[in-house]
Amino acid sequence: MQGQYNHGDAYYRCRFPQEYVLANQVAHPRNVYLREDPLTDPLDAWLASAFAPHRIEQTITAMADAQPLDHSPALATAAQSIITERDTKLARYRAALDAGADPAVVTGWIAQTQAERARAEADLNANEGDSPRRMSRAEITTLVTALGDIAAVLRDADPADKAEVYRQLELRLAYHP
Repeated sequence: MQGQYNHGDAYYRCRFPQEYVLANQVAHPRNVYLREDPLTDPLDAWLASAFAPHRIEQTITAMADAQPLDHSPALATAAQSIITERDTKLARYRAALDAGADPAVVTGWIAQTQAERARAEADLNANEGDSPRRMSRAEITTLVTALGDIAAVLRDADPADKAEVYRQLELRLAYHP
C-alpha cells in the first residue's frame, strides 16, 4: 500500500494490476483507498491500553526487557589488548629495521600487523559507538509518567514521529477485501 493525500486527508492506496489478479486468481478490487484515521485511531487506542493503570507495570517491564543488551566489556578489552600487542610488535619491527634487518621482510610484517591493528580498532569503535545505553526501569517509568495521557500524545503526534513509532514496533498493515 502507498500513502497518498486526498482532499487534505491521509489515505492508503492499493492498486492491483488487473493482469496480476487474473493470472493469480485473486479476489481483489482494482483500487482500494483506506482513510488513515479510521485505522490509526483504534491502533493508537490499542497502544495506549498498554499504559492503562492495571497494565503499566507489565508494560514497563516489557520495555526494559526489550532493550538490546549492552556490549560486553570483554569485547572492548579484547580489542584494546590486540591494539596494545600490535603496537608493541610495530615498535619491535622498527627496532629490527634500525638494527639492519631486511626491509622487504620487515615491511611485510609491518603491513600485516597494521591491518590486524586496524581491525581491532574498528571492533573497538563499533562496540563503543553503535549501541545505545540501556535505560533503567526508573528512567523508563519517569519517561512514561512525563508523557501523561499516551492516547492524547499519539493522537497529537507529528505524523513522521508516529510513523517512526509504528516502524520501530514493526507494525504491518494487511488488507483483506
